[in-house]
Amino acid sequence: MKLKNILLILLLLVSFSSFAQGGRMRGKKEQVKALKVAFLTNELSLSTAEAEKFWPVYNAFDDKQFELRHQKMRAYMDRMDDGSVEKMSEKEAATFLVQMENTEDELYQLRKKFVSNLKGILSPVKIIKLKKAEEDFNRKLLKQYRDKQPRR
Repeated sequence: MKLKNILLILLLLVSFSSFAQGGRMRGKKEQVKALKVAFLTNELSLSTAEAEKFWPVYNAFDDKQFELRHQKMRAYMDRMDDGSVEKMSEKEAATFLVQMENTEDELYQLRKKFVSNLKGILSPVKIIKLKKAEEDFNRKLLKQYRDKQPRR
């Protein structure tokens, strides 16, 4: 229990130091990641043994998921936003749709493999709590972002 509290304090300190660095995107990403680690650790009540096994698996999954979402999906979104969708032939649109579906399938397969890997580390209840905690964290982050936006 003491280790968990020390970990949370350390993560909060890291997040505050990242915040103090200013508006650099990397610092913000590190800050969000530190806050997410603290949030998930708290929500899942991970034991020391669980945490030692869980975080390497989670971080590998999270990095791969980020890569898929921000590289492939970003390219798709850019293509849709640049107006080229209006100029696509039916054949090009069909190919584009297959590429998008393949990326979505990759994300699904990645999540499925991740959950399978977690079954040897966490109980089914904690795996479900993880999914809920991730969604709660994302909602909380989005709310904070919206609250910081100037009112029009």
